[in-house]
Formats: sequence, C-alpha cells, structure tokens
Amino acid sequence: MIWTTEDINIVWAKGTKVEGYDEDKYRKDACGAWIMRDKFGEIHNFGWEIDHIYPLSQGGDNKLENLRPMHYLNNRSKASDYPRYKVAITSNGTRNEETDKYIIVNEQTQKKLFTLYSSKK
Repeated sequence: MIWTTEDINIVWAKGTKVEGYDEDKYRKDACGAWIMRDKFGEIHNFGWEIDHIYPLSQGGDNKLENLRPMHYLNNRSKASDYPRYKVAITSNGTRNEETDKYIIVNEQTQKKLFTLYSSKK
C-alpha cells in the first residue's frame, strides 16, 4: 500500500501522546512501544507502519477507523490476528524492549469495527 502524507499524518495523530515528549516527534503504539514520526516505514528501533486493526484478510479496509500507527515489529507479529494478537515490542521507561505477551483490541474499538465489517462476513 502506498500511503499519502495526509494518511500518514492522520494515522500518526492516533498514536498515544506521552506527557513531556514532543507529540509531533514521539508517540507510543497500542502495545506501548515508542515510535518516532520520521521513522515511518523504516526498520528501526522506533520504526512504525500503518496497521489495519481489522485485517484486510478478514474483510477490513483502509477506512481511517480501521487504521492506527504500530511499531513495525508489532505490526508484523500481529499479522492477521484479531482481536487477540501477540506483542513483540513494548516500552520500559524510555526504551523499547522485546516482550512475549498477548493483548486484545479494546471493546469500544471492536464494537466500531463490528459495525463496519459485520455485513461483509
């Protein structure tokens, strides 16, 4: 997928702001991993990609409600898993570190996505 600068900016804004850090440069993904705005698409300790919360392979699409920023390792670890998926990277203070845990997409997001995609099944 080729993303426009506008798409990237909108998805970046959905990342978690961290108090005391410049929100235009640093955020965290849904797994708690640090990401940097200028590392989009990079294989880097703070690199990130655009994640389809409800996977394309399950009928998801590129609607903004279905997109979020995610550390590239978390995005690859998640793959097509939904709503429960494996986390590869999280943070410990100001550092990213490997982990081996699972998390579940929050209920509010699941309800929104169910409304969007239930008719496609």
